[in-house]
Amino acid sequence: MRAASYIRRRGFVARACAVLSIVSLLALLGSLCVGSAPYAFCDVWRALFARLGVGEASATAELVIWGIRLPRSLLAYVVGAALAVSGVLMQGVFRNPMAEPGLLGVSSGAALGAAAAMLLGLQASFLGFSAISICAFAGGALAVLMVLGVAGAGRGGLTALLLSGVAVSAFLSALLSGLLSVRHEALESVYMWTLGSFASASFADVALATGALALALVCSMALARDLNVVCAGSEAQLLGVNAPRVRLAALSLATLATATAVSVSGVIGFVGLTAPHAVRRLTGSDHRSLLPLSALTGGLFLLLADALSRTLLAPAELPVGVTTSLFGGPFFLALIRRYRGGRA
Repeated sequence: MRAASYIRRRGFVARACAVLSIVSLLALLGSLCVGSAPYAFCDVWRALFARLGVGEASATAELVIWGIRLPRSLLAYVVGAALAVSGVLMQGVFRNPMAEPGLLGVSSGAALGAAAAMLLGLQASFLGFSAISICAFAGGALAVLMVLGVAGAGRGGLTALLLSGVAVSAFLSALLSGLLSVRHEALESVYMWTLGSFASASFADVALATGALALALVCSMALARDLNVVCAGSEAQLLGVNAPRVRLAALSLATLATATAVSVSGVIGFVGLTAPHAVRRLTGSDHRSLLPLSALTGGLFLLLADALSRTLLAPAELPVGVTTSLFGGPFFLALIRRYRGGRA
């Protein structure tokens, strides 16, 4: 009976993944059409194939599509998927539906690292990645190392990890505020970075984020069954699962995905909170189905949010973090109300 149920669930997950993949592809093509200078679908299609040596297209359209919109849309999708995977892992580790990717101070550390690069005027790049992205990634990773060090690398329990994350986030945010109070000229640029943007996206950023996402997703799927057991609570040890080791591995993967995403896009909230919950309501809490479907849903959500950010105030642009907050904020409030009412 249980085997038959699992086979049916796998069939549903495969069909859902196929549908979401097709919708994502259509949304990606649609996002290439919108912006301050709209293009018809046929013009986008010709521009895409002209670069591959098939047919001809307007030089301007080819430059806009390949140089600006395609890397931007691809990066938005990959970052959304990475944040969603990180959200699933965080919610599983903490057994809390309101856990999100920045819980361990990744966002605060990345913001401090990016601000330091801006304040120091660092212009160097490494392998095509800007100093701001590199410093943001380093800041996010170091923040999590601080949290793990204070909490005893997960041996102090979930409460110790959570409290350490809150304390480190507050400390790093205070450092950032202190830096900006001394150097007012960097206030606007740092503030805009903390709202998230894909305006400067490049194919190098896409490659970096895709690599981090692939590694995090593949390793997370390998951990999925153990993570299911850990989420069940005290039965983990009886079933031969080393719960602290599984939690540490999941936190490491979540940190990799989040720090990489934040380093190439800035701080974007609510994606890692909303996407897993939208999927969980349909498939349940089995991480074997939750992880891939959340990745596809998160990517689609952020891709659509970025397209909306480019068109709402065109030719001006709304930070994508503002758009995700407009949708994610009410969702979060509804989630709090649901759990307070005991209907979880």
